This record gives sequence, structure tokens and C-alpha cells, in this order.
Amino acid sequence: MGVLKIICAIIFPPVAAFLQVGFGKHFWINIVLTILGIIPGMVHAVWIIAKNKK
Repeated sequence: MGVLKIICAIIFPPVAAFLQVGFGKHFWINIVLTILGIIPGMVHAVWIIAKNKK
């Protein structure tokens, strides 16, 4: 499942953030970062997945 989340983080970062943390603050931060630029959103989504291994 982790590999699928990483792939999702590359394609559409907010979905990966939502799958990992739900509608928390990190999800909304990821939305803003993705709007500002896709690369910051990707990096943040991968960081969330790596930090919050479940």
C-alpha cells in the first residue's frame, strides 16, 4: 500500500495526503502547496507518507 500512496503523491498530492491523514491540517497545507506549485505539494505528500507510516 505504501508504494501506491507514493505513486498517488506524485500524480495528485492532495489525494495521497488525504489517504494518509484525512481532513487534518496537513491535508489543507498540501492543498495550498499544490496550488502554489506541484513540486512543493509532491514533496510534502511524500514527507507525510514517510513520517506517518501506518
